[in-house]
Amino acid sequence: MAKEVFHAVGRRKSSVARIYLSEGKGNIMVNGKSLSDYMMRESLTLLVRQPLNVTNTEMRFDIKATVKGGGTSGQAGAIRLGIARAILLQDETHKKVLKSGGFLTRDPREKERKKYGQPGARKKFQFSKR
Repeated sequence: MAKEVFHAVGRRKSSVARIYLSEGKGNIMVNGKSLSDYMMRESLTLLVRQPLNVTNTEMRFDIKATVKGGGTSGQAGAIRLGIARAILLQDETHKKVLKSGGFLTRDPREKERKKYGQPGARKKFQFSKR
């Protein structure tokens, strides 16, 4: 019998992560690489593992993630949201812990667009009276 796979999507900035969560030994693969090889900074690997640590399911699930777009920080946030959503699909009893930790809330902050007549989104050209 095939093992059950839970699929969830996480987004952050311009990154989109598709998460496939299944019963296993705690392996996390991101775009075909292990998490520690893909995320070069230790802080980002800790960020990705937060939903697993809070729910005490670190060694219970294997996670396969495919991430596109954005930078490493945005990708880590997208993976984190996707993992939290997948854990919730697997077991509804974790909802209170995940919700109170803020893992189920999508971070709405995006890059502000550049405005015409200006060099950037907020920056203005230097004013000169003469």
